Amino acid sequence: MKKLLAIILCLFMICGCSSADKEDNTQTEKVYTVGLCNYVDDASLNQICDNIISRLEELGKQNGVTFKINYDNANADANVMTQIIQNFIADEVDLMIGVATPVAMNMQAMTEDNQIPVVFAAVSDPLAVELVASLENPGANITGTSDYLDTAAVMELITALNPQIKKVGLLYDLSQDSSVTPIAQAKEILNAKGIETIERTGTNVDEIRLAAQALISDKVEAVFTPSDNTVMTAELSIYEDLAKAGIPHYAGADSFALNGAFAGYGVDYANLGKETADMVCEILVNEKAPGELPVKTFDNGIVTINTEICETLGLDYSELENIFAPYCTKIQPIETAEYFE
Repeated sequence: MKKLLAIILCLFMICGCSSADKEDNTQTEKVYTVGLCNYVDDASLNQICDNIISRLEELGKQNGVTFKINYDNANADANVMTQIIQNFIADEVDLMIGVATPVAMNMQAMTEDNQIPVVFAAVSDPLAVELVASLENPGANITGTSDYLDTAAVMELITALNPQIKKVGLLYDLSQDSSVTPIAQAKEILNAKGIETIERTGTNVDEIRLAAQALISDKVEAVFTPSDNTVMTAELSIYEDLAKAGIPHYAGADSFALNGAFAGYGVDYANLGKETADMVCEILVNEKAPGELPVKTFDNGIVTINTEICETLGLDYSELENIFAPYCTKIQPIETAEYFE
């Protein structure tokens, strides 16, 4: 009898251990904490963040891990941005994602000592702002995705629609690093064609509104804005005045057209967000060194045209498709709204 009891007790202990092991395995699923900081609340950047979050959830299920996202928005405030990144460091996040150039640059500076991996998203010119050593081999602890703008193609759209154009307004924020290179390129291209350029700038919504009014008074025949987050934030407050004045506004992202600009030209930001999440997974799950992952760039030949603004400007969308077709990879219509659905 004693032997039987001993056997039963032994079996019970083995089963108990097996059950506990299974429970421990369930509880010890790997969790990666990711700090995600958005620069400002605008349609393009919000679309990127939404797609990063949804894609990481999907990748987590595929790889049997959990990505815990600590999300915050700097609201274009440098002090708030610094505090957010300090919080990420204090929380000992496994990786940071910086959406837009100012956030990425701050993250780079604040991770030099701790070497927390950084993945940036929607940095227009990572080489010019010295975020990376090269696009192929970024170096250090950073890599990411770029929404580099083909400024020459946008200039082609402007002159294709109006071959006789004589005056183009350049509307942007001087403090936005993403605007420096494309504005210089636009001036060079337009001036070479004998087209006058007038620059108007602002650092907040009110100043951009005044700058847009000044361009209307300057009697410009079109306005160009690169992927400038300050103007993007102000677009809903300026688009009606520009359209009523008969001035088409060309910009460097589809979100501008969503918010009332005549045309947005650039990358698919939903896809950019997903690709950014894929890079995060490569670094955390597959243990790739960020500095050895090439920066991802995209075909940015998508033209998004606001059909309501077409009507206000007296233009026919179907005719625009033929006019713009040689200068882009895709043309798509959109109507004015605050956010992407």
